[in-house]
Amino acid sequence: MMTQASSTGTAPRRIVIDTDPGQDDAVAILLALASPELAVEAIMTVAGNVPVALTTKNACALLELTGRTDIPVFAGAARPLHRAPISAEHVHGETGMAGANLPEPTLRPQAIDAATHLVDLLRREPEGTITLVCLGPMTNLALALTHAPDIASRIAGIVAMGGAQREGGNITPTAEFNFFVDPHAARIVMRAGIPITLLPLDVTHRAIATPARLKPIAAVGSPVTEMVVRMLGAEDRFEKQKYGWEGGALHDPLTIGFLLWPQLFSGLRCNVEIEVDAPLCVGQSVVDLWNVTNRVPNALWINDVDADAFYSLLTERLALLG
Repeated sequence: MMTQASSTGTAPRRIVIDTDPGQDDAVAILLALASPELAVEAIMTVAGNVPVALTTKNACALLELTGRTDIPVFAGAARPLHRAPISAEHVHGETGMAGANLPEPTLRPQAIDAATHLVDLLRREPEGTITLVCLGPMTNLALALTHAPDIASRIAGIVAMGGAQREGGNITPTAEFNFFVDPHAARIVMRAGIPITLLPLDVTHRAIATPARLKPIAAVGSPVTEMVVRMLGAEDRFEKQKYGWEGGALHDPLTIGFLLWPQLFSGLRCNVEIEVDAPLCVGQSVVDLWNVTNRVPNALWINDVDADAFYSLLTERLALLG
């Protein structure tokens, strides 16, 4: 079992991961668990890549795999705020974790829902001590903010995978999947005044899991790294066919990578609004890169990463999980 203690002597950053695993979500969770700079306080699940019953099961299975059953799991929203559920089994497989081959977990989620837990946690802990990492649709956080707007000022910050500008959408011509699934939730979060860093398709499409980048991970030869290579091989078939790449984009792990190694990333502070009404553009992230609207910047929009350095560091961390 890996304990969470910072090797630098400083207290680790306390994070709550809100997720819809998902193979790339799984790699993000594994990276967080392998990193002593981070203390994972809880995992919240949401419907997204697959229904919430499966994302919850997948989160529990990952914690059992890594011996971290001390981390509580809170099942969250089963559907978006105002839309019918949308999922992505065509990408992630029927379970959401094609290639993982994990046994049925015995770990079960906590009795209270994710949004209620988040409100309770943020009100209980000192202001500015909890960072949220959002890997899926933002429904849980939007519900919490709607019911308890006072928690916004208590959140240290949000690091989220979501949005697209230069790259276009991956579920519609204009929208990235997470924002498309629940655009109303994303708009609530973006307008809440919380410091937020977005890692959109503009940057995740620069971090392709090519054979050359996966080879060192496979060479570790541990149960965890073998699973990671299997999962990414199962997931990347869709993006190989769609984009003609050598592999798939490693979307969600870049959020954890940003928390650990911000020097690898670059971007711009700008205003980001989420479209919720226009039929052709629902879920679009309207990114004012050049301040043509004079709207106040509300996000750090990440648009580049040193992908080779990221994969090298990811490999080192995954090797620690055994």
